[in-house]
Amino acid sequence: MAGSYFVTENGQSWTPIGQNDAVSWPELNGLFRRADMAGVESHLRWLKESGVTCLRLMLEYAQVRHRYFEKPQGRFVPAMVQLWDDLFRLCERQGLRILLTPFDTFWQWLHWRHHPYNRNNGGVLDHPSRFLICAETRRAIKARLEFVVRRWSGSGALFAWDLWNEIHPEQSQGNADGFGAFIHDLSDFVRRLETSLYGRSHPQTVSLFGPELRWRPHMPLPGPIFRHPDLDFASLHLYEEGTIDDPSDTVAPALGMARIVGEALGEIRDGRPFLDSEHGPIHSFKDKKITLPEPFDDEYFRHLQWAHLAAGGAGGGMRWPNRTPHMLTPGMRRAQGSLADFLPLIDWVSFRRAHLGNKMRVSGQDAAAVACADDSQAVVWLVRRDTIGPNGMLRAGAAPVPAALQLPGLARGTYRVIAWDTAAGRQTAEWQANSDGWLKLDVPPFSADVALAIRGV
Repeated sequence: MAGSYFVTENGQSWTPIGQNDAVSWPELNGLFRRADMAGVESHLRWLKESGVTCLRLMLEYAQVRHRYFEKPQGRFVPAMVQLWDDLFRLCERQGLRILLTPFDTFWQWLHWRHHPYNRNNGGVLDHPSRFLICAETRRAIKARLEFVVRRWSGSGALFAWDLWNEIHPEQSQGNADGFGAFIHDLSDFVRRLETSLYGRSHPQTVSLFGPELRWRPHMPLPGPIFRHPDLDFASLHLYEEGTIDDPSDTVAPALGMARIVGEALGEIRDGRPFLDSEHGPIHSFKDKKITLPEPFDDEYFRHLQWAHLAAGGAGGGMRWPNRTPHMLTPGMRRAQGSLADFLPLIDWVSFRRAHLGNKMRVSGQDAAAVACADDSQAVVWLVRRDTIGPNGMLRAGAAPVPAALQLPGLARGTYRVIAWDTAAGRQTAEWQANSDGWLKLDVPPFSADVALAIRGV
């Protein structure tokens, strides 16, 4: 890592562009017992061609009973070990990386009666409410982590560890006071083992279901998530109620995303990267049983990823598909490709972004601006709010309108500004602007939304 963003071991910028996947979902299911290896490899090749760099995956997906990584506890299932051997090999071949988390804590809790760690199934744990505090369970967790480190941490396909998926007080008998110690124990164990075996360790994070920060303000959640000294980057699962989790238009969720990213960056004291590692219309899909119309969902997805990037997040965030079938659409893949093509316009290695929020000034038509900047670079995303149609999407063919924008904090001097059509994935304009402490921009007319890449000349 280099401050606010990620770099490879040779110092090159690397940005996580991807989504959540699972070993039992349609696109990777062919790995199990090598049922369709050619199909999976073709899919991974297409992901790479679409600009995807990263997959977030759980070692097991506990919604179904035939993808447990251990069964019984302590016996690593040969078919699953083979699956992961093959997946790491295929990702290495395609140049893809994996953000890996060892347990599917959501379905593990709901399907506890079937889980191998359940004492009734020969495991050591009486109830998942003691998952974080049971000493025998901690030893079992470390045994799983040790197996994975020894077998796959030497692979260049491993990006980072999400040491614990959606850490939650209910996994610790309703208490969050021990989160810091739990994280330290797992982090130190993995880091020491990786370093002893390979001479280096992978970045680490722990994820939290984002709404918990509002639901439980009395609990000490921000410190372990945003500032734990053992963790390298911060991550949340951004499912804001009523906007991101159940969208009625494609703009409000994106502005919610930008606001939450800004709040998260405000909690971070050392400039470490921030990554939304899950988002999507979970309430619409899971509770209302609605799969969003594809054109709406494509625009919603695209707006969210640009809001995440422009607010100061690393990449565009990682969608949980929440669709039937459970996969991203071709339009979402095109949106990821557009983001990937935009990234070289910014020097991410040197960028020390700050979320600008309401510090900037926007005038003109009813447009919202999301931006982050340091003293020599900025990323901006502008989206119109005056053309939202009855279907919740921005009206196609709306007459283009200009906007005026002033950004604070950029050093005096001249800047190159590139405008980017996020839907078409191409540059639409380039000009220079001067800063006297405020960078004043006259943005060319746009019909729906536009991204700006700004660098000193």
